[in-house]
Amino acid sequence: MGSLSSRVLRGRASPARGDGAAGDGGGRGGKRKRSGAEGPGDSDSDSEAEREERLLNTPRRKKLKSTFKYIYQTLFLNGENSDIKICALGEEWNLHKVYLRQSGYFSSMFSGSWKESNMNVIELEIPDQNIDIEALQVAFGSLYRDDVLIKPSRVVALLAAACMLQLDGLIQRCGETMKETINAKTVCGYYNSAETYGLDSVKKKCLEWLLNNLMTHQSVELFKELSINLMKQLISSSNLFVMQVEMDVYTALKKWMFLQLVPSWNGSLKQLLAEADAWFAKRIKDFEGDVAFLESEQGSAFLPVFAHLRLPYIVSDLASARIVERDSLIPPEWLSSVYKQQWFAMLRAEQDNDIGPQELNEEEMEGNSMRCGRKLAKDGDYCWRWTGFNFGFDLLVTYTNRYIIFKRNTLNQPCSGSVSLQPRRNIAFRLRLASFDSSGKIICSRATGYQILTFEKDQEQVVMNLDSRLLIFPLYVCCNFLYTSPQKKTEAQELVTFECLSSYVRYQTSHQLSEVTGSEGRAGSKGFLSVGLMESSN
Repeated sequence: MGSLSSRVLRGRASPARGDGAAGDGGGRGGKRKRSGAEGPGDSDSDSEAEREERLLNTPRRKKLKSTFKYIYQTLFLNGENSDIKICALGEEWNLHKVYLRQSGYFSSMFSGSWKESNMNVIELEIPDQNIDIEALQVAFGSLYRDDVLIKPSRVVALLAAACMLQLDGLIQRCGETMKETINAKTVCGYYNSAETYGLDSVKKKCLEWLLNNLMTHQSVELFKELSINLMKQLISSSNLFVMQVEMDVYTALKKWMFLQLVPSWNGSLKQLLAEADAWFAKRIKDFEGDVAFLESEQGSAFLPVFAHLRLPYIVSDLASARIVERDSLIPPEWLSSVYKQQWFAMLRAEQDNDIGPQELNEEEMEGNSMRCGRKLAKDGDYCWRWTGFNFGFDLLVTYTNRYIIFKRNTLNQPCSGSVSLQPRRNIAFRLRLASFDSSGKIICSRATGYQILTFEKDQEQVVMNLDSRLLIFPLYVCCNFLYTSPQKKTEAQELVTFECLSSYVRYQTSHQLSEVTGSEGRAGSKGFLSVGLMESSN
């Protein structure tokens, strides 16, 4: 202990002799030279002594109070040498015009011919209810410092204040904070705020998050917060990450519509579907005549959302078609139109030798492809097919050894439905894989892009080879498919024209009854007409 203590004391004393480069003639108290003059047996102890000496003599930089901190404390918090007073929401701030000119709002006020340019006290009117005193405090303070701590819980109020004061840097920081903290609790609020204050990049991020998580991570709270317009965007998108099949999208919409109509319901997600079914069944019984819920006064607001369901891929499964018919949510005319459309598609595949898409039509894929998905909970071997009649194309999907394989099953594997015996069949598809963290952000993803593959009987093809380093489970698989050639425009137009004409006749009849008798006629017919016309324009 004595030896170590003496070395430490000598190290501490050495700066008193000068700059540390000179010693006392080579004695034990002096600094050892690095010339290599020591004996061969002293190198270890010498290097240890040098390390200790360097440790004790190396200066440590201690950050003093920065200029920005001094300015923030003295000028902003203490208000010293203030030349203007800002009053808003019952609070006062003693500020400085030279700093306020960083704000576009105050820069215009002070440099123009406004009366406020010569005033020492300015009363601010705050028209935006999102702005509060705390938000103004942070916004004004940002003019006096180079860093701002933005809490996610306060970012919307701060963004509102920054937009009013035209603080571009602070607006950008708010946008970055919002994009970094999107989750189930914040996404809808962020989306609405981004729409209000013109942050397109934040809107895009929120929309992407919702497309990825609406079906993969359903929650009662999220369903309650999703507006009609936002849900319409999600349901109409081919990028919606669907789990299982299109029928599950219909089921999700049914639960969402129930929560929009009964926002006070506070049960669990497992209880939600049964509660929604019971609630809608009771309402349907109260209607007189053959009226679908979406044609009622309560349901008409939701027509534009349900109009974007891809009904052909729901009625292609018998069990799903029966549920939709039983629910009586969707107008029967919609279903009749789809049944007719599917019947013609089946006849083309069987009698007109339609082998499937011949050319890649991205617009058709975006608007009319089948959406389906599967969750792979852990690494292993999986093989599955999605339910529904796909015009004789029995597609088996296999995940094994980090490969995803498509197979056109014809004779090798049992199949509950009929299969096509055509020598070749085409399929248009897009395959996407993704893994998510606990907040719903994608942590790894892969996609094939839109492609067309040709399959012979019982042929299989590898569609994706996965790098094991990128695989994080659970892994979500989402696909878009087209099994038949696009429907001819003349047939599609005939279906839409028939649907619009029927809606128009019903609307005119109910409108005339309303004028003559004062009654409202058939509820929702006007809303149904608008949907039909919208589809016709497309």
